[in-house]
Amino acid sequence: MSILRLAALACACVAIAFAVPVATFAAEGKPGAEGKEAEFKLPPFPADKTIKQSTTIAGRKIDYNATVGSLPVLDDKGKKIAEVMFFAYTVPGKDRPVTFALNGGPGASSVYLNLGALGPKRVQFGAEGNSPSDPATPIDNPGSWLDFTDLVFIDPVGTGFSRALVDEDVAKKKFYSTQADIEYLSRIIYDWLVKNERLESRKYLVGESYGGFRGPRITHYLQTRLGIAMNGLVLVSPYLDPEASDNGDLSPLPWMLTLPSIAAANLERHGKLSDAAMKQIVDYTRTDYVTDLLKGRSDPQALERIVNRVTELSGLDPEFVRRSGGRLETQAFLREVFRKEGKLGSRYDSNVTAWDPFPFSPRQRTNDPILDGIIAPTTTAMVDFITRTVGWKFDGRYNALSYEVNRAWDRDSKESDKGSVDALRQAVAIDSKLQVLIVHGWADLSCPFMASVLIVDQMPVMGDPQRVQVKSYAGGHMFYSRPDSQEHLRNDAMRVYAAH
Repeated sequence: MSILRLAALACACVAIAFAVPVATFAAEGKPGAEGKEAEFKLPPFPADKTIKQSTTIAGRKIDYNATVGSLPVLDDKGKKIAEVMFFAYTVPGKDRPVTFALNGGPGASSVYLNLGALGPKRVQFGAEGNSPSDPATPIDNPGSWLDFTDLVFIDPVGTGFSRALVDEDVAKKKFYSTQADIEYLSRIIYDWLVKNERLESRKYLVGESYGGFRGPRITHYLQTRLGIAMNGLVLVSPYLDPEASDNGDLSPLPWMLTLPSIAAANLERHGKLSDAAMKQIVDYTRTDYVTDLLKGRSDPQALERIVNRVTELSGLDPEFVRRSGGRLETQAFLREVFRKEGKLGSRYDSNVTAWDPFPFSPRQRTNDPILDGIIAPTTTAMVDFITRTVGWKFDGRYNALSYEVNRAWDRDSKESDKGSVDALRQAVAIDSKLQVLIVHGWADLSCPFMASVLIVDQMPVMGDPQRVQVKSYAGGHMFYSRPDSQEHLRNDAMRVYAAH
C-alpha cells in the first residue's frame, strides 16, 4: 500500500506512497581519518523457521508451510550489507506457481498485502469503523490466493525487521533510491528462487502503491538483467507516473485524475455506486470537463458549466466548488466533505473518517485517518505471528510503516520522476505472453484509478488487448478491506493465472 507522498508522503499517482522508519543501527564506531568502516554490533537474525498451518479457502481446507526467514544483500565485493526478511507460504505439490508481493512507500513493509489481501490469514483494518484497539487476532482469509499460488512477501530494507548493516549514508546510496531499490529487490527474488529450487516455476509479481511503481521496473530488470521472466504482474492501487499530477495551473490532467474518485465516493455515500454510473462520470471527465477546463476565460459559460456539474458529482456546497473553480484539491476536499460532522476523510478512501482534532485550523494538522489507524493492528498481529506462532525470536523493532525510510529516500534523481510506464511498455513488448492486471478502488485519491485508465489507453495494443487490463472496485486504496471487493480481486487474479 503506499502511504506518504513520494515527494512528501508516499503513494500517490497524485504523489503519495507508503512510508515508515529505517532500521535502527547500533554502531560502536564511525569511519575515522583512516577510512575504517563503522563496526555494527547487531544481534544476528535467527535461522529460517517453518511451521505447518492450515486455512480454509472457497470451502476447501488448505494445508501449508509458513516460513519466516531472511536473505542477505551482498555488495560487489561479497560483503553482507543488509538482511531482508521474507514470509513464504507454500503448499506441497508439483507445478505450483510462486507469487512475490511488495508494498510501497517507500517505507512500507509487506504486512498490508500479507494480512489484508493475499495471505492465508487476515486481520481487519482500513475500513470505516475499524479501530486501532480492535482485536488483532488473525482469522482465515477467504480472499487468499494460496489455493492457486505459493506466496512470498518481501519486506524491503528498513521495513519490518529488514535492516541495513552499513551506516546511514551508505544505506541511502545502496537502498534508498529508485534504481538501487529495484536492483537489490530483484536480486532478492532471484536468490529466493535459486535457494528454494523454484527457477522452473511459473512466476508472478504483485506490487501495491509504490510497490506498483516497483512492479514494472522489477519485471523489466529481471527480464533483461537477471534472466528471470515473470508470467504475470498484478499492480494494486499502483503509483505509476509521478508527473501526471503536476502543473495544475495549466494542465487539466491533475483535476481529471481525482474528480472521478471524488464522484465515486459521493455515489457510494448515497448507495448509487455502480459500473454504469462510473462509466458516465469517466466519459464526462474525458470530454466536457477537460474541454471546459481548457477553454478558461475564452468561454464565459465554461466555468458555470463546470461548477454546476462538479457540484452535482461531488455533493459539495456549490460555493466551495465555485471558489475552487471546479478544481477540487484533495486535502481541501477531504476537510470539506465531512466538515459538518467535525471529521476528516482519508485520501486513501475518502469515506473512511476520523475526528478532526483541529477543526478550526486553516490547514489539516493531523495525519491521515487510515495511516494512523492501521499501524497498531498490523504490527501487533505480525509481530505475534513471527515471534510466538512461528517462534522466530528477535527483539528488534518491527516497522510496518517507516517514516524514516521515506524521509531518507533520494528524490533528486530523474529516475524517481519519470515513473514506471516506460518499463511497463517494454516488459509487455518483450514478452508477448506476459499478463498485466491493474486494480484500483474507485474512491482512492492517493493513487486514483483514472491515472491507470489513461496510461493504459495510451499504450499500443501489442497483440491481445486483454493482456493489460484495468479493473476498479468499491473502496479506496486498500479496497480489499471490503469482502466484496476482495472477492472481485481474487476472481480477476485467478483469470490472470489461468491464462498460463
